[in-house]
Formats: sequence, structure tokens, C-alpha cells
Amino acid sequence: MSSATIARTTNDRATGAYEVIVVGGGPAGLQAALTLGRMHRSVLLLDSGSYRNDPTRAMHNFLTHDGRAPADLRALARAELTAYDTVEVRDGEATRVGQVSGDDAGFEVLIDGEAISTRLLLLATGVRDTLPDTPGLAGLFGTVAAHCPFCHGHEYAGLPVAVLGSHAHVGRLAAMLTPIASEVIVLTDGADLDEAGAAEVAGVGASVRSQGVSGFCPSSLGATVSFGSGPDLEVGGVLVSTTFEQSAPFAGQLGLTLLGSGCVEVDAMGRTSLPGVFAAGDAAHTAATPMPMSSVLMAAAAGQMAAAACVADLLG
Repeated sequence: MSSATIARTTNDRATGAYEVIVVGGGPAGLQAALTLGRMHRSVLLLDSGSYRNDPTRAMHNFLTHDGRAPADLRALARAELTAYDTVEVRDGEATRVGQVSGDDAGFEVLIDGEAISTRLLLLATGVRDTLPDTPGLAGLFGTVAAHCPFCHGHEYAGLPVAVLGSHAHVGRLAAMLTPIASEVIVLTDGADLDEAGAAEVAGVGASVRSQGVSGFCPSSLGATVSFGSGPDLEVGGVLVSTTFEQSAPFAGQLGLTLLGSGCVEVDAMGRTSLPGVFAAGDAAHTAATPMPMSSVLMAAAAGQMAAAACVADLLG
């Protein structure tokens, strides 16, 4: 039996399989479940209780929900799902997914020792952020420190803001913050900017601190940055690019095609390289984009699109 195949158990649900199992209870998964429920498709939503935006107190840049706590949005969404008889929500972490042997036999998801059958599988499991290991930074992430200027940039309005890093798009981040912040300071942490990045940073009037960053700590303004040499710097916000990885092992278990970003490759409708498997939210994007647009609104939209594709495939 291949690693992507789950053997059927004695509590086989072949006669009562769900039409779609959605794995992931964030905005992409919740919206997918809502869309499928409104089409009267039997769907099971599995929610592990772990979410990428756990560190943040509020979502932003989401029409009618700007400033709402992520947990409040999830609670509202789950309450709405109770109106749809074909939608079931189950709290728990799936540990394995796989194809069932046989032509057009569907998939099974293993949760709490039970293998649950489904015709189609929709992965909305998201990604995990990895921060630079600079002391104190993790404690500020989601409040003073953030990775997305679209989601958190406005909260830095009128304040000095640090951009941490020397990567290729640090100049672009500095330029995006220039109309918002009172001052933008690029912290290269001992590295050198490339010629293009240095020119872009200088072109928008941002300053550069090239010393190694030794730590961050909370301050009345936001955060104090300390360096290996030179004076401390107090800022109202810190923008930092994270690296990320899949939050769940399911793409590997199913042998899905991944992009250079580490995300699952999908088409415009959320279909993956394996027929019958769909992906939505931060865990997936098309080859036409360099990475997912990490926002709650975009994740929900992707969930709706993938759910619509599931309905189309069920008709087939």
C-alpha cells in the first residue's frame, strides 16, 4: 500500500461518505463549507483549532470586518453554518489523508483513529510563519510587529517604522510604508543591501541601520530595538518578512505538486495536481503569483472558488 493510501477500517463509511471533507477551520475552510452547504452538498468541516493569525488581536482590510478579532469572525461563521443541515463541523486534528484504492473511490481522512470517507477533499490548512530568531521579536509578532503592510500598515500611521531584513523586496516594503509612517528605517541586521534595493530605499527617503540587531523589547511607543553597536532605536512598528511552511503534512501525503514558495499549486478554481483534491487559502496559490496574498478576505474568496469547483466536479 502506498504512503498516499489509507486502508479502509472496520467502520467503513462507503455507504454514507461525505461529498466533501474540508480540512481547516480558518476563513478559507469556513467559506468553503458555507458555499457547499448553500448548495445542499454533504460536507464535513474539520477544525484543528490552530490558525495562522492566532498571534494577532484584530483583522484588517476586510470589508465590514475591519478591526474584528479573528476568533469573533470564526465564531460568527460557525454560527451561520448551523443553518445548513448538510454541513457538519467537527473539532479535532486530522492526522492523515489519502486516496482509497479503486477507480473513482474517493478519499479518506484519519481523525481520532477513525477513517472518514469522502468523494472530494478540500485542503484549507494554511501555513506556519517562521520569524528571524532575533530575541524579543516573537513576543511582538501580531501586534507591534507584522508581516503584511496591507493588513497592519495603517496601524503604524504617523509613527516611525522599522523594516527588518536585507532581502530583495525590502525596498518595496519601505516604499509602501512611506505614505503611512513618519519615518521608515531599514534594519539590515549586519547584511548589505544589493544595489537595486539600496537605490529604492534611498529613493523613498528611508534611512538604513546596518548594525546587527541584538534584540527587541516592548516600549511605550511600540518597541525598542537594540544593536550590537550604536544607540537604541524606538519605533512604533516593525515590518518583518517571514518564511513559512505547510501547517499540515497532507500535500506530501498525497504527492501534490508544490511551487517554489512551498505552497500547493492550484489552478484558478483551486484544483490541485491530484483530481478530486482542492486547496484554498494561504496554503495554495496559482503559478502566476509568487506567493499567496495572505489576507483573510482573499483566503475566504479562495475557499468559495474551490467550493464552487467541488460542486462542478460533483455534477460530473
